[in-house]
Amino acid sequence: MTGPSYPAARGVAQTVHEHFARHVAEARARGETSTADVPDAAAVESMVDAAFWASLRREESYVPKISLAFLTPDQTDHPLMFEHALTLDSAALVRLAPAVERPGIHLGVSRNSGDLRVWGTAHTIPPLCLVIEVAAPGLLVVKHHRGEETAKYLNVAVLEGDRIKIVDEQAPSVPDCPSLLASLVGFETSALPNHSVNMLVQLAVSMRAHGRGGSLLLVPAESQAWLESIVQPMHYAVTPPFAQLAELNREKPEDPRKRLWQEAVASVVESIAGLTAVDGATVMTTGYEVLAFGVKIARRKGSPQVEQVTVTEPIRGGAAALVHPTQLGGTRHLSAAQFVHDQRDAVALVASQDGRFTVFAWSACEVMVHAHRVEALLL
Repeated sequence: MTGPSYPAARGVAQTVHEHFARHVAEARARGETSTADVPDAAAVESMVDAAFWASLRREESYVPKISLAFLTPDQTDHPLMFEHALTLDSAALVRLAPAVERPGIHLGVSRNSGDLRVWGTAHTIPPLCLVIEVAAPGLLVVKHHRGEETAKYLNVAVLEGDRIKIVDEQAPSVPDCPSLLASLVGFETSALPNHSVNMLVQLAVSMRAHGRGGSLLLVPAESQAWLESIVQPMHYAVTPPFAQLAELNREKPEDPRKRLWQEAVASVVESIAGLTAVDGATVMTTGYEVLAFGVKIARRKGSPQVEQVTVTEPIRGGAAALVHPTQLGGTRHLSAAQFVHDQRDAVALVASQDGRFTVFAWSACEVMVHAHRVEALLL
């Protein structure tokens, strides 16, 4: 065989190349000089192909967890360089997998005399550096760094077998788009400070990661109306409200304290996400104060039952559909949709045990609950 044998690699290569070419050009026009090189379509195709076949192999019964980054050694700090660069193929990647499976370690890939070679490992990568990560057997994520060291990477495409999902960068431009979705796609939002939106992203990622499923209800800090949609008594009400994340959110850390602040945020986010694993929903204000967890949602007195919601996924070619909430999941999804229907200034984040993730928000334009499927952005 003279070329890649994974058809989706060729199907996604040109689109990914165009994405990076456009964003790198825009960044350099703004005067940013630290961006990575633009990967050509052939490089994208070869890297996706090698990563896909590596994901289906085993090394001593372990599933390989690898991350490929398209950069040269001089574009990272303290590169670990092999004396002899390796050919980019699945067998070589699987053998290296045990050494690079921990988060934050990338196998560096660049061209050497025209051929792609794995030259070593990198712990830091420049903004807009192409990264291809093996998330699971047959499941790849194409993404890039957004500049913030601890921020969630921005997903460009998700490939699962023969399915290709290209993230739609125009998704946040639709009316009533939640701030969380805008941040995940890569847009800034004027509604919240950048680090505040990033906290929501971290919470969503952590909720999905614990694998137990869970719900997080975001309610206005100045209102008690949400209590009308909760079964009383609440067995796990929090008094006084847990405010550590709120306090961190009010800080504006600068170097050299920024690293300590980021670590503190990550620790508190993990603890709050852990509360969502308890049966019931966790309630948190938009100011990041935790009010309760394990609460049961009830239809507000006099409110009709939700019969349908509009559902969209921020990928190219995706079309909106009207469905009953139970078609998105089970009782957790139905109760979250009902809560947002009754409390229209609230937002509900719902993680399924199988990895699906839905953001429920009231759409004034559609006059109904809008379910945003965002798991493709959280991988």
